[in-house]
Amino acid sequence: MKYVIIGAGVAGVEAAKVIRAQEESAEIVMISADTQIHSRCMLHKYIAGERDEKGLDFTEEDFFGRYNIRWMSGVRLSKVCPDQKEAVLDNGETVRYDKLLLATGANSLIPPVGELRKASNVFGLRDLPDARAIVREAAQAQEILIIGSGLVGLDAAYGLLELGKKVTIVEMAPQILPVQLDEHGAAAYQELFEKAGVRFLLGRKADQAVCEADGRIHKVILDNGEEVACDMIIAAAGVRPCTAYLEGSGIACERGIVVDSYLQTTAADVYAAGDMTGLSGIWPNAADQGRIAGKNMCGIETEYTDTYAAKNTINFFGLVTLCIGKIRAEEGDDVQVREDSGHYDRVILRDGRVEGILLQGDISNAGIWQYLIKNKADISGIEKDVFHINYGDFYQVGERGKYLWAGI
Repeated sequence: MKYVIIGAGVAGVEAAKVIRAQEESAEIVMISADTQIHSRCMLHKYIAGERDEKGLDFTEEDFFGRYNIRWMSGVRLSKVCPDQKEAVLDNGETVRYDKLLLATGANSLIPPVGELRKASNVFGLRDLPDARAIVREAAQAQEILIIGSGLVGLDAAYGLLELGKKVTIVEMAPQILPVQLDEHGAAAYQELFEKAGVRFLLGRKADQAVCEADGRIHKVILDNGEEVACDMIIAAAGVRPCTAYLEGSGIACERGIVVDSYLQTTAADVYAAGDMTGLSGIWPNAADQGRIAGKNMCGIETEYTDTYAAKNTINFFGLVTLCIGKIRAEEGDDVQVREDSGHYDRVILRDGRVEGILLQGDISNAGIWQYLIKNKADISGIEKDVFHINYGDFYQVGERGKYLWAGI
């Protein structure tokens, strides 16, 4: 049996480990544009100089030798031919497979504003080559403009602050981290970044950007006419799943590659995991998708069930936040808040069920909230402060005083 994995991120790596554990003699081939294994979650540490390239590798020593994996690095997938069970690479080589996993992740999306996509000093931040380019450019730059204040934008800002750079962030929403947090939770991070020297321009959009004779953009004009001078620009306004190579393959794509609950695509023996599926692409979820895809490729039917809620963990300047599920309340929702010095908790309830939780400052009680959201638990009958609910509320005393799990 020949297993081919496209992509050397956490989803591909975890799938390979599962496959090897199940099939000792199987042939496993991993193909990637990356020439070095790295965690994209740690790229800001590399930019800041806190980790070198080796320190970004999340695999065991001699990973490919230990798991007997053939790694074809520095090549990209050009085409998938499911009927022939072939993967065509950009170097002209064709690789046959019995089972195929697509785990190529997503690319940074450079906004179609002016000549941003043409300029030599505009970068995304998605992989190690991006981070290398940013470090090289930052060595001769002082004023850096970041477009977007999501996790990637703040990661970039954090790393550049450590290099002593002057950072300005433009965000079209009225708050930072608009997808991840509510206004109050985001304000805590905005204050920390501002104290560190970042300037935020909120509720503003980049409107004009023109390349000068040197092929670089030296200023961006916002939608209110304000000019922002810059030596380099980092676009952190979104990502796009890497699916161009699927054109003509018959494999269905919507927001990403369409997969069923077993992470199989619409083509037989072709699976997908990670960012490119449109499912939650955060690190733990991508790793879990890789493991489950690996099991299914080996014939061990396993459903991926962690699709119940968006989930993000944020940690800047020592302030940690976890958010699961719905962040924006709707009409009819019951929103309850608990706040004290250094802590902010916010829960969204609807019809007695938890639909979203935000924990800031202390996330040690996250497990119960994840359980309640995942299982759509009706907690309307529990007569206590919602923030004091714990696993003990779901036990009952059976015969002879034995505790029994009552469940939901």
